[in-house]
Amino acid sequence: MALRKIVVQGDECLTKVCRPVTAFNRRLYDLLDDMKDTLKDAGGAGLAAPQVGILRRVCVVMDEPTGEYYELINPEIIKQDGKQSGLEGCLSVPGKWGIVERPWRVTARAQDRNGEWFELEGEELLARTLCHEIEHLDGHLYTERIDHFLSDEELEKYLEHENERIE
Repeated sequence: MALRKIVVQGDECLTKVCRPVTAFNRRLYDLLDDMKDTLKDAGGAGLAAPQVGILRRVCVVMDEPTGEYYELINPEIIKQDGKQSGLEGCLSVPGKWGIVERPWRVTARAQDRNGEWFELEGEELLARTLCHEIEHLDGHLYTERIDHFLSDEELEKYLEHENERIE
C-alpha cells in the first residue's frame, strides 16, 4: 500500500463531478487500500477519490466510535432525517474550520469493492462524514456551506463549549 498526496483547495479536480466506477478490479482495490492508508495517516474521518486526484465516485469513511472503515463506491444518499449543526474541516482545506448544517441521520446506498450493493445508515458524525465525502464526488467542498471560517478564538470557544456539553 502507498500513501497518496492529498490535493488542497484550488486544485481543479476538487471542483469536478466524478465518473462512476464500472470496473471492479486490482486498480480499484489498490486505490481503496491506498485511500484507507492515506486517511489513517492524515487522521481524518473521510477521504474521497478527488482529494487524491482521482475523478471516480469512491470514498472511504471512518466510524469514530467503532474505528471501522467503510468503502463506498458509486455512493448516493437515499434517505435523510433531522438536522444537526456542527464543526467541520477537510483534509483538502487544512487548518480551516467552519460550522455546517447537515442531516442528523442519513442512509447511503453504495457498492463495495466487489460491486455488491449495500446500504449504510449513520447518525451524528458518521452522517456528517457521509454527506461531506459524497459532496466531494460532485465537485463541492464544505466551504460552500459555511458563513465564514472560524477564527482561532471562535474555534477555541466552540471546542470549550462542546467539552462542557460532553462532561
